Amino acid sequence: MRVLVVEDEEFLREMIAEGLRRDALAVDEAGDGLEALRRLSLGEYDVLVLDRDLPGLHGDEVCRHVVRERLLTRVLMLTASGTVRERVEGLALGADDYLSKPFAYDELLARVLALGRRTRPALPPVLERAGIVVDTARRSATRAGHRLALSRKEFAVLEALLRAEGAVVSNDDLIEQVWEEDTGYSTNAVRVTLSKLRAKLGEPQAVETVPGAGYRIAAVEGDGLTVRARFPSARNPGA
Repeated sequence: MRVLVVEDEEFLREMIAEGLRRDALAVDEAGDGLEALRRLSLGEYDVLVLDRDLPGLHGDEVCRHVVRERLLTRVLMLTASGTVRERVEGLALGADDYLSKPFAYDELLARVLALGRRTRPALPPVLERAGIVVDTARRSATRAGHRLALSRKEFAVLEALLRAEGAVVSNDDLIEQVWEEDTGYSTNAVRVTLSKLRAKLGEPQAVETVPGAGYRIAAVEGDGLTVRARFPSARNPGA
């Protein structure tokens, strides 16, 4: 999931961005409305965390741009005002959700994840294939019942492959979904991350390379994407 955080208060912006990165999301940042428009024009985002009271170009105008351009990006609007009138005005502009400051990070994360699920075909919150189980809400992963200590990038790559439901995911698609715009990377970063992920997944190998196309989760007879009645208890995907 790719997220753009637009907030002029640097400390708050970095706090939100780093928190989301710890939870295996790809995050870009902007400190004003004009920078937000530039980034929105360059790449696709699943969720826009948007401060309403921005300098230069107001957050309302950024929200109107998302609606006018018919972007698939979902908007979570932030504001210091929590009045009903303010919330109604924000939603009327086209925002998908509204969160008043101050807020708890766990609530912001839950709202971002919920909005992100709306930008793609509906899938269950727990993904399973080839004996691998990924809980997208609690950010945990297991294989054959054993917890996987995955880095943020490894977790995000595994989630992207599982969401493809057995289809091939290209190098470019993985870079677009997992790596931030300002991060130095190359296609070699994908190969290195996949190599480490394969080692942690163990045998039999679950991630197949499709020459000239990309990668996919190996098919296992009788498995697929399923909904679990219970979530795993652990929350973090690992160090």
